[in-house]
Amino acid sequence: MIGGEKPVEHRVVFSKPGTVDFEVFEPEAVGEGMVAVRSLYSLMSTGTENIVLHRRYEPGSHWDRWVKFPFWPGYAVVGEIVQAGAEAGGLVVGDRVVLRAPHASHHVAEALRCTPVPPGLDLSVAPWFALAKIAFMGARAAEQSLGDTLVVIGLGPIGQMSVRWATAAGARAVVAIDTVAPRLRLAQRGGATAAIAKPVGEAADDLRDALEDRQADVVIDSTGNAEVLEAALGLVRAHGRVVILGDTGHPTSQHLTGDLITRGITIVGAHDSHSMQTPIWDGDRSIHSLFFHLVTTGRFDVEGLNTHTFHPNDCAAAYELADQRRGDTMGIIFDWTRV
Repeated sequence: MIGGEKPVEHRVVFSKPGTVDFEVFEPEAVGEGMVAVRSLYSLMSTGTENIVLHRRYEPGSHWDRWVKFPFWPGYAVVGEIVQAGAEAGGLVVGDRVVLRAPHASHHVAEALRCTPVPPGLDLSVAPWFALAKIAFMGARAAEQSLGDTLVVIGLGPIGQMSVRWATAAGARAVVAIDTVAPRLRLAQRGGATAAIAKPVGEAADDLRDALEDRQADVVIDSTGNAEVLEAALGLVRAHGRVVILGDTGHPTSQHLTGDLITRGITIVGAHDSHSMQTPIWDGDRSIHSLFFHLVTTGRFDVEGLNTHTFHPNDCAAAYELADQRRGDTMGIIFDWTRV
């Protein structure tokens, strides 16, 4: 602050479909139980945010009911607390925390929505906590057990997290399917035991070889591509589970096959919004803390996941890259330390 003037805060906004702007805004005041957080880094959710930006969803879908313009994208931020109100749950100025919030330079949030970042963790990696939590919901829906064989279709950010949760959970085999070679290499680094560089509809023979003539106990579709479900149903064993984790904008284009009835397959959906309030899992914060623990102890490999870093005022270029060259990207980070 210079001469008593308040700093100018900025945020990313989709002002209308297809248009990305960088606007000035006035943060709210910090009240009881709240903290002000200066952003350090935020991570783009390339699938969700580009579906929203380009309105790639059908009328009447839940996307259509949710998205209103102007729209403030983003939900994965790491920052430093610069002000703490009364009853801030033990958080103090200087603490580094993550929170679910849009791409912006400054946030005022309930302290209970913030999870402390452990010392020594690379802060540019910390924003992966949000995508890790989404993939965690898929792992829970899959009811993964020690020794299971899994297939993960689509190795974008959510698929990468799904591979790593399966590996951490003691899967016997984790087979990654995608057409983009760099994504497959990242998946193998994260624990995938085999990689198939083919469209999923052409992958059945390779999958049988990778699993030594077994079929997968669980297939996770993280693509958001409505056409993938039909192929996924053919890859899972009888009485196995198919988890739809990728949230398509065109759900009416997802079609069942005879496999569902004749082989007794269970299809289950998993979504970020699903609650984990149980005696073991105290909401999102416990999941975030587990992710950080696995990363800091070397059991959850995140090396190489961040592929591009942008100054936030270059946000339009960042979204163009994510949309036009998605196969060349993985983690797209906005660096707020220079704003």
